[in-house]
Amino acid sequence: MTATPATPAPKRKVTRHRGEGQWAVGHFTPLNANEQFKKDDDGLNVRARIETIYAHRGFDSIDPSDLRGRMRWWGLYTQRRQGIDGGKTAILEPHELDDEYFMLRVRIDGGRLTVAQLRAIAEVSQTYARGTADLTDRQNIQYHWIRIEDMPAIWQKLEAVGLSTTEACGDTPRTILGSPVAGIAADEIVDGTPALDEIHRRVVGNPEFSNLPRKFKTAISGSPLLDVAHEINDVAFVGVDHPVHGPGFDVWVGGGLSTNPRLGERLGAWVPVEEVADVHIGILSIFRDYGYRRLRNRARLKFLMADWGAEKFRQVLEDEYLLRKLIDGPAPAEPIGRWRDHVGVHRQKDGNFYVGFAPRVGRVDGSLLAKVAELAAEHGSDRLRTTAEQKMIVLDVREDQVDSLVAGLEALDLRVTPSPFRRGTMACTGIEFCKLAIVETKERGRTLIEEMEARLPEFDEPLTININGCPNACARIQVADIGLKGQLVTDENGEQVEGFQVHLGGALGLEAGFGRKVRGLKVTKDGLPDYVERVLRRYLADRQEGERFAQWTARADEEALA
Repeated sequence: MTATPATPAPKRKVTRHRGEGQWAVGHFTPLNANEQFKKDDDGLNVRARIETIYAHRGFDSIDPSDLRGRMRWWGLYTQRRQGIDGGKTAILEPHELDDEYFMLRVRIDGGRLTVAQLRAIAEVSQTYARGTADLTDRQNIQYHWIRIEDMPAIWQKLEAVGLSTTEACGDTPRTILGSPVAGIAADEIVDGTPALDEIHRRVVGNPEFSNLPRKFKTAISGSPLLDVAHEINDVAFVGVDHPVHGPGFDVWVGGGLSTNPRLGERLGAWVPVEEVADVHIGILSIFRDYGYRRLRNRARLKFLMADWGAEKFRQVLEDEYLLRKLIDGPAPAEPIGRWRDHVGVHRQKDGNFYVGFAPRVGRVDGSLLAKVAELAAEHGSDRLRTTAEQKMIVLDVREDQVDSLVAGLEALDLRVTPSPFRRGTMACTGIEFCKLAIVETKERGRTLIEEMEARLPEFDEPLTININGCPNACARIQVADIGLKGQLVTDENGEQVEGFQVHLGGALGLEAGFGRKVRGLKVTKDGLPDYVERVLRRYLADRQEGERFAQWTARADEEALA
């Protein structure tokens, strides 16, 4: 009898684990289009093509991988074509959204400007950018309406006064936030300027760090106001006074917002100012080598930090990159004030004064900036600062010049003593120019300020209202008292209109945390002033002694917040 042959077992499909695209574990193969174009050519190299080819042949000559990729390494993004409504943002292809003009970001590390630099910024705005020049919440200036043909002349003008657009965008080490009163504030714990300068010297434009998984944001401040939003940066160095070693910095890693917000974590390490650059480069190198590159939406450092935890992150930093142990250190003290934008008149440690002022939602223009530069020069100052709250500061003003400078700024509608609404409202670029946006933001913020000043003139509590045109949180909606995320909503007539999802009670600094989303709470653009007035009046009527708005929203019922 012939045996019946056994039926062979089905072959088990062998699949290779794709990993997360981490270079340090051998995953070098590009796993998405962004990784491919970065592998094909370093983004830093695109400048030569802009200067020698694209500026002469025009927009249509630009290679697509340069246009929507590498040009970001030099601060250039295509801007939104005019007339495209928010309902088409997620539907149209990139080339359908692109205008033949660019946003250009000037990086201003630490927010530091001279009068000559501000004059150059103003001149570029008026000559090449149709007067546009917005203050951002990362201490930069952003232009719009930039033509590729004008870029060589713009770079020449900016670089002649020591300004740069290098790695202002892209998968790179972005602008370094720094305390705008570093080195001059009377209450400063430690001056982070030498560390900021050393990081800039060693990192910016360095091909070793020009291909990161995603953008990398840094903040350094020795101010007791905690004035650089350290909790939401990839890495931050926060001034502390060690009981044994003296003034230095506490290290935070892995913060960020967007659609997956996460607060940074302390490594528990104290670092003296002269070692900050080494630690920064170690953390930056961990991100480059171990950061997730397979999926673009998981490529920020916060995802690696969430998986590793602070203990493992510090161990890898010490064992593989620094080759030494870090000193344990204390956490920062609570911030000394509830505003950290430096608006107002303040005495410097040298006896002079600095004067901080508030435009509306960061919206300025070249003509206005030129006037600010002249005012500063006329009052004996050669130094100005931008802040991480879309504000500006004039430094080094003699006491006998303060009143005159304040009067000059106020005459330009740049408020030195603004209302809480002017002071606390920020807005991103919005649909006016941004290809990701769904709603308008800058004008919405301006009109909201005016409405609230008229409706609640006696309101005097610190309050932040952050307006964002899409879910990406460039204006930090999750950490505002009132955070407004732009989206299309249905009005009372059943029509889709611009509106906002509302986040309430977010904060940075004191009791940092993300805002509360009330189920179904959305407002139309036209209904926004009514809603803000309503919720603020309820807060004023129900608050306990000394209770902040964020604290009240945490305990209020949903009916009170609706």
